[in-house]
Amino acid sequence: MKEALRAARIVVVDDSDSIVQLLTEVLALDGYLNVIGVTDPRLAIPTIEESDPDLLILDLHMPQLGGLEIMAEMSRHASPHAPLPILVLTADLSPEIRQRALLGGAKEFLTKPFDSAEALLRVRNLLETRMLHQTLKDENRVLELAVRERTRELEDLRVEILQRLALAAEYRDDATLRHTERVGRTASLLALELGVAPDGDGDLVFRAAQLHDIGKIGIPDAILLKEGHLSPAEFTRMKDHTVIGARILSENRFELLRLAEEIAITHHERWAGGGYPRGLAGPEIPLIGRVVALADVFDALIHKRPYKQAWSLDRALEEIAGERGRQFDPEVVDAFDRIRDEVISLHEVAAL
Repeated sequence: MKEALRAARIVVVDDSDSIVQLLTEVLALDGYLNVIGVTDPRLAIPTIEESDPDLLILDLHMPQLGGLEIMAEMSRHASPHAPLPILVLTADLSPEIRQRALLGGAKEFLTKPFDSAEALLRVRNLLETRMLHQTLKDENRVLELAVRERTRELEDLRVEILQRLALAAEYRDDATLRHTERVGRTASLLALELGVAPDGDGDLVFRAAQLHDIGKIGIPDAILLKEGHLSPAEFTRMKDHTVIGARILSENRFELLRLAEEIAITHHERWAGGGYPRGLAGPEIPLIGRVVALADVFDALIHKRPYKQAWSLDRALEEIAGERGRQFDPEVVDAFDRIRDEVISLHEVAAL
């Protein structure tokens, strides 16, 4: 006998001590080592729940609680993916009883008085079917895990490619290549403080926010690297980086990239209106866009850019506070104030 069959857990429920003892001995002699006998039908459900059997041998007609009632109770808790095979043991095989038993979940019938050889054949067939089902389920689980892992790898690869593009764009106006990382980490801290990080640990926001300026890949160097103020026409062209970035990230089923698309298109909107590209205001702007807007501006203020020198920390903090309710969502500014020391420390470490 296969080891899996020898290890199968079998529960026998019959109010007759002699039937339970006989079946237990017959099964043991054939090599089944895990057989539990139950003569009080009221203990059937607790025993099944505790032992998690591979096969149930069940008498239909018992005092206090019949086999049909036991099957009805089991059906309310059974998993549709791993049904427990039931071998009905009864002297009553009328068409009505057979139909009710089959509807209740019975897979096989054994007529009292039973033949030991027939009983063993039916037990073996039911267990082999059960184990084949379990094997297929395990193989499907392995395949599902493999598919999920491959999907995750593809998503990671896609995000990695996009982040490389974002770095390529950033390299053109930030030689340190740390702007996207700093903005991502600041946005992540803010999202956690506000309790709006989709994944609960801020990593999704950190990764998505790093793609906020990916659209700069489509802005000419003459505009992106220009020292001093841009002309109205140049500034209009610069605004296009939000739309370009959203277009690069659009039509994607991955949560991270959908979040990044939302950030790309909204991180230059203003709380009081007058931002771009859509001119949204207040709650019309997605909260994640409001979060990244502040993180982006704060980083730009305290670091050198082609069009400006780095501001002092005090001046930058005054600017953020002064734009509360104007450029920035007051709630986001308040959250920034609460974690200001942590953000400042982050930027000092990143600047090393």
